[in-house]
Amino acid sequence: MRFQGILFFPVTPFGAGGGVDEDVLARHVAAGVEAGAGGVFAACGTGEFHALSPAEVETCARVAAAVSAGRAPVFAAAGGPLPVALDQVRRIERAGADGVLLMPPYLVGGPPDGLLEYVRAVAAATSLRVVFYRRGQAVPGPRVAAELAALPNVVGIKDGVGDMEAMQRTVLAVRRAAGDGFAFFNGLPTAEMTVRAYRAIGVPLYSSAVFAFAPEIALRFHQAVEKGDDATAQALLDGFYAPLSELREQVEGYPVALVKAGVRLRGLDVGGVRPPLLDPTPEHLRRLEELIGRGLELAAA
Repeated sequence: MRFQGILFFPVTPFGAGGGVDEDVLARHVAAGVEAGAGGVFAACGTGEFHALSPAEVETCARVAAAVSAGRAPVFAAAGGPLPVALDQVRRIERAGADGVLLMPPYLVGGPPDGLLEYVRAVAAATSLRVVFYRRGQAVPGPRVAAELAALPNVVGIKDGVGDMEAMQRTVLAVRRAAGDGFAFFNGLPTAEMTVRAYRAIGVPLYSSAVFAFAPEIALRFHQAVEKGDDATAQALLDGFYAPLSELREQVEGYPVALVKAGVRLRGLDVGGVRPPLLDPTPEHLRRLEELIGRGLELAAA
């Protein structure tokens, strides 16, 4: 399986009773797939994985798989303590998803070979494809990354660190060991800001948070990058993505809360974020709405 295009990370809608709103999630996923998402990653970072129960992760995976219906590969998140991650991957497989985005084992550090054993245990427990999320305390170096890539069902690494030199060495080591079929994703917040830098080191894929609420902008930027239209890409970076990144940095948790607010501003009631995250302030919501309007103008120009 080869990914292509923009990777879509839907938000997780919460209804009036506080639970996952399956109908709204289905509409959200359907809109992303119909817009041309190259993959759907449900109940992941933007989907508030940190705040979901294992049963809710399973629900999100089931809804996304049913709606996508083979039009785009569907992954869902697992991670944390090993027994919890093993339970989650079984649930995700039962839900009909195609793969797992494996989050780090939070709140504890370990040696590189311990991280390798963690991934090996999870991958061995499922027939699903596994993408490892490189972030936090789970940052495999080139040697361990190459060993991860050698596992039969580990198909990719998503980078959330942003250390370009270390990532270049990792890409080179994995390519030597596993060839060109292994996938690398740029998973930084507002990944469009670093897309061109990542492409230069052999990482063309990226997850777009903007795609969740403004696919018109995300697709226009992606098209510009693919075609070498530097003028359009730069206009969108200057007029939309850079100010959005600045707004994102105003409050911790905004990489998720702003995306969810953006989906609401575009007309789909997905509810607010769960604690410990907070929804954007009225002032920041106004700024976000202005930025979306400006981005849509630039995308249409």
